[in-house]
Amino acid sequence: TFLNMITGVDHLTSGDVIVRAKEEDISVHRLSEDELTLWRGKTLGIIFQSFQLLPMLTLIENVVMPMDLCGVYQPRLSRERALELLTLVELEDQAHKLPGQISGGQQQRVAIARALANDPPILVADEPTGSLDSVTADHIFDVFEHLVHDRGKTIIMVTHDNSLAPRFTRHVQIVDGEVLGGTAPAKGPRKRRMK
Repeated sequence: TFLNMITGVDHLTSGDVIVRAKEEDISVHRLSEDELTLWRGKTLGIIFQSFQLLPMLTLIENVVMPMDLCGVYQPRLSRERALELLTLVELEDQAHKLPGQISGGQQQRVAIARALANDPPILVADEPTGSLDSVTADHIFDVFEHLVHDRGKTIIMVTHDNSLAPRFTRHVQIVDGEVLGGTAPAKGPRKRRMK
């Protein structure tokens, strides 16, 4: 529900969700459906727990698709960018395979590459390591740390694994729809770390 509110998938019964990205505050639920779709495509990269790759498209085609839908890059450039993103997640040699021909951990890395396709400032991840073994999950977190430290991304992640909290700059614990605790934002100069 939390991620669905941030991404505008679920409608609010009261209140407002304001997302700050690219130095602009957006009241998500006041956007029209068309505005919301465009805003999502350019501002958010969404990483689903179940990957949501299209099985009939190759890995590179899955990564190119969001770029084509938003018209962010010319077709030739979108393929080049998709290959760069698959290289970032160490899957460039698998680019022409179908999702069913690679492992679950590899599919999750393709989902991360796809989420980065339009170079969004915010990544939203729903249990991105929930179905992965510990080695693959650790590799996914290494990629996330690179994205935060070296590429300036903000990552909002939902997980049921409390042992992951120390890897984040800030965490909030929500139980049965109530905020029970968490850490305050760091004071002073902001360091880019996972959020």
